[in-house]
Amino acid sequence: MLDAKIPQEVPLDNKWTYYKGHCKLVNPANKRRLEVIVVGTGLAGASAAAALGELGYQVKAFCFQDSPRRAHSIAAQGGINAAKNYQNDGDSVFRLFYDTIKGGDYRAREANVHRLAEVSTNIIDQCVAQGVPFAREYGGLLSNRSFGGTQVQRTFYAAGQTGQQLLIGAYQAMERQVALGNVKMYSRHEMLDVVMIDGKARGIICRNLVTGKLERFFGHAVLLCTGGYGNVFYLSTNAMGCNVTAIWKAHKKGAWFGNPCFTQIHPTCIPVTGDHQSKLTLMSESLRNDGRIWVPKKQGDNRKPNEIPEEERDYYLERRYPAFGNLVPRDVASRAAKERCDAGYGVGTSKQAVYLDYADAIKRYGKIEAGKQAMENADEATIILLGKEVVKEKYGNLFDMYEKITGENPYEVPMRIYPAVHYTMGGLWVDYELMTTVPGLYCLGEANFSDHGANRLGASALMQGLADGYFVIPYTMGNYMSAEIRTKAISTDHPAFEETEKAVADRINQLMNIKGKQTVESFHKRLGKIMWNKCGMARNAEGLKQAISEIQQLKKDFWSDLRIPGEINEMNPELDKAGRVADFIELGELMCMDALQRNESCGGHFREESQTPEGEADRKDDEFAYVSSWEFKGENQWELHKEELKFEVAKPSKRSYK
Repeated sequence: MLDAKIPQEVPLDNKWTYYKGHCKLVNPANKRRLEVIVVGTGLAGASAAAALGELGYQVKAFCFQDSPRRAHSIAAQGGINAAKNYQNDGDSVFRLFYDTIKGGDYRAREANVHRLAEVSTNIIDQCVAQGVPFAREYGGLLSNRSFGGTQVQRTFYAAGQTGQQLLIGAYQAMERQVALGNVKMYSRHEMLDVVMIDGKARGIICRNLVTGKLERFFGHAVLLCTGGYGNVFYLSTNAMGCNVTAIWKAHKKGAWFGNPCFTQIHPTCIPVTGDHQSKLTLMSESLRNDGRIWVPKKQGDNRKPNEIPEEERDYYLERRYPAFGNLVPRDVASRAAKERCDAGYGVGTSKQAVYLDYADAIKRYGKIEAGKQAMENADEATIILLGKEVVKEKYGNLFDMYEKITGENPYEVPMRIYPAVHYTMGGLWVDYELMTTVPGLYCLGEANFSDHGANRLGASALMQGLADGYFVIPYTMGNYMSAEIRTKAISTDHPAFEETEKAVADRINQLMNIKGKQTVESFHKRLGKIMWNKCGMARNAEGLKQAISEIQQLKKDFWSDLRIPGEINEMNPELDKAGRVADFIELGELMCMDALQRNESCGGHFREESQTPEGEADRKDDEFAYVSSWEFKGENQWELHKEELKFEVAKPSKRSYK
């Protein structure tokens, strides 16, 4: 039943070129008569709105923030990958494709990943033309650095704020189309349902978050670009507003959900300090480019890090994975940190942390600078001073952020880090054209499942978001929209709009009328603890079964004892959050079901029953080389469909970084 619409007639490296040469087109005059809804204005949404507006489509763009510039894409720090081979170190489109497939533990669709690698080079040119201030070498050429899971330098960056700079570029491109009248922007609007007419997505129902009023919007097609659902764990590196609601509503209207259990745990986060926290802070993976990760060799060592001599330090990633060292992929680094802490080698007051140390990098850079300045006999203090200036130039804002949060100076003492939920590889199932199982409903960026398999390599999220928006959807929409040029705009008085709005209003009234005693936040925290403890960095069958039962009980408690202050027809953030948490609870159950049926370890999905004697993930290609795609059948009921993954070029092999 699942047709990925991948061109079959040609080899892998020519599929995208073949597709572009044979897909249907819509002429400019007809584009002006077609309306497109874009939900979400982060990198994927803003780039899609800008590109489609420039093509001539009439675009309506929606975000629940007060400005598109508040989208969570702004929080991305380390960089964006592209196969430019500027360093002449052996990179290529094939190498980027292969690293991504391998990094995702052979659970991604080859054709989508190869297309991503192909268009990566265009993304950098596009962003430079927009004025994105990428870091540059002394001679003016764009600079690159390394990220996990690779042995080349292909990551372009703008200090530690790459996401912010890329988002401003996409935002400016979109705002230009707003000024030209091709895009109409609706901020402070949250999509609460998809309107279906004759089996096609034809619009959305939104709640105006300022007035509380429900509003109807028509579109010949709907694009969901609403990011990931990591906040199902409560504590994550995501902004607190990030949610699953848009794609979950689409899921319940017929869009199948792909690989929901594939969650990425990022190894380089500031550790949890207590129950008072509402989110966690990411320290960019780029810090692993120069920093060294270690723990004491002695269990329970309470000495300060600078008091522990070199011979008593265990640089465990360098020891276990000599070929990649500190730049192993995120899932591998995260599990290794957990293993060391669980074994009693953790540091800090919680003992749930490891050190990320820049002392060697500072000295190395200091010696290089001293050489540049012909300082032949520079003393150690001078070398350290010079080295700190280089590190400050490359990573300064990240170091400043760490010091503000922890009160510790990372130039003087090692940072303390521990894994945390960061990204979700799962999302709505989409075909090669980025269309879901609902005709006319597309899904872009982190909100879909398509490009990262069971684990995302660092600096690939920004690449996928911009690839989908700028370079994929403008082509693939033509196949669908070319058949819609005779479809006139449907009035929002249509019965389907009325029925969908009534269903949304009824649910809001149901939430408000529970009038129990517990807060939305308390339910979210309870859900997060269940998910982290039983569907987090490690999962097992018994724990997952318990989690499903506990989530079902949590859902009953939620719908019987929730209290929401305020009124419906006003600005009411608690009501907004209540709807999102209700969706998270349902999603949490599906995630645990998906994790339970996938009895293998791959990428970020580590089943304790499936591991090698060395504690590495034990993948089972003969049983689980498929995308698990779930169809919603009713409350607590889903049907599993499998898209078989076929590997023509990157044949699955043991994933080793040793």
